[in-house]
Amino acid sequence: MALPATWCALALDELCVSTEQVEPSPEQEFVYIDISAVDRQTKRISAPQRLLGRDAPSRARKLVQAGDTLVSMTRPNLNAVALVNTEFDGQIASTGFDVLRAPGIESRWIAYIVRSQAFVEAMSALVQGALYPAVSSKHVRSFTAPVAPRAEQQRIADKLDTVLARVDACRDRLARIAPLLKRFRQSVLAAATSGKLTENWRTGKPVGNAASEVTAWILARADTERKPPAEPDLTYWKSEVPAGWVVASAHQFAECLDRLRVPIKREDRKSVKGLYPYYGANGEVGRIDEYIFDDELVLVTEDETFYGREKPIAYRSSGKCWVNNHAHVLRARSRFENDYLCFALMHYDVSPWLTGTTGRAKLTQQALNALPLAIPPSAELLEVVRRVEALFAFADRLEARLAQAQTAVDRLTPSLLAKAFRGELVPQDPADEPAAELLKRLAASRTATAPKTRKGRQAQPT
Repeated sequence: MALPATWCALALDELCVSTEQVEPSPEQEFVYIDISAVDRQTKRISAPQRLLGRDAPSRARKLVQAGDTLVSMTRPNLNAVALVNTEFDGQIASTGFDVLRAPGIESRWIAYIVRSQAFVEAMSALVQGALYPAVSSKHVRSFTAPVAPRAEQQRIADKLDTVLARVDACRDRLARIAPLLKRFRQSVLAAATSGKLTENWRTGKPVGNAASEVTAWILARADTERKPPAEPDLTYWKSEVPAGWVVASAHQFAECLDRLRVPIKREDRKSVKGLYPYYGANGEVGRIDEYIFDDELVLVTEDETFYGREKPIAYRSSGKCWVNNHAHVLRARSRFENDYLCFALMHYDVSPWLTGTTGRAKLTQQALNALPLAIPPSAELLEVVRRVEALFAFADRLEARLAQAQTAVDRLTPSLLAKAFRGELVPQDPADEPAAELLKRLAASRTATAPKTRKGRQAQPT
């Protein structure tokens, strides 16, 4: 890569001096900065520990000062980098960092260099170790860094501070949209299954009779079901339903096909081609070559482990599939009724119906069958499903645009850093002293020996 005429390129090892290592005394209190203390998004030290020397891990040895750049040598692809500010001057960092201190060089210049895609990719290509992939300080310091004139370093760093702050602000605003879309979908479902979504649709129309429709459906299943469906458990039911609706149990509205489920061990699924989805508590967990269902189904999570997660607790299946014993299997009368059933159960608060000890509780088949649901007459049910699908499609489009915007924002930082280190972010000033002259002075003033480790060195109080 061609650099501006007044720039140079030099290995970090020739720019940075060795830094001091210490061992805190047993009663000394200090701030300990390990890799978990670095916020990888903001590139700041955000959650350091306060420790006494006697509690310090053996890797707490690197004394840092304001202006140092900390670079994690473990998993360099994660780019855990932070510029030490005055708040942490004189504190102690983990030996998992390389501490880059370059006298005479703008400290932010070094911090931005090790955030660049070129640096991350170079380090990622040098990692060693499978469980804890890492590079060495030698690898970090072998990286050839561009060096601009000192005044230009500051101008570029100032510009990057400004534009990357805007990028971060944009990223934060975009991050707030996803939870809003989630709440929007949940609000749509709550309105759909309470009658509010179709309140205007009912105006002026004859009142339907969902109760008689459910009763007819139960009678149609009487010859194939072993016993009558359970009545709804109304212990925790507090909602009123619109005229024409009925509160029915999940089993009154849908058949329970749990008896047909068959689990398959993971090792028995390894050699298959994967023609059909294999469903478990968390949705599709694999694919196999055979199926036991070929229908419109609603699958409901059985295990407590998955309640409160990001995913809904109910999901749809259409066509051929296999279901293991970690998901309940329900089948309503038609595709639209299965859609409505899924909408009603996706975010249902089943916690009062769970049984078993904490961490092992389950939604049993008996409890699921007795869950009360608000059921609209069939004509209104079709309208509910249509409106929910239309609103969800709108949310999906917004989500797709959000993903595109987030991808574009994520590309901005590496793009801006690359532009900065090509000398294209700010104009060059012919009056600036060339970087070569700066480097000559720095080389002449660097000490020939690195500081030695001194036991009992006191970190500065905070």
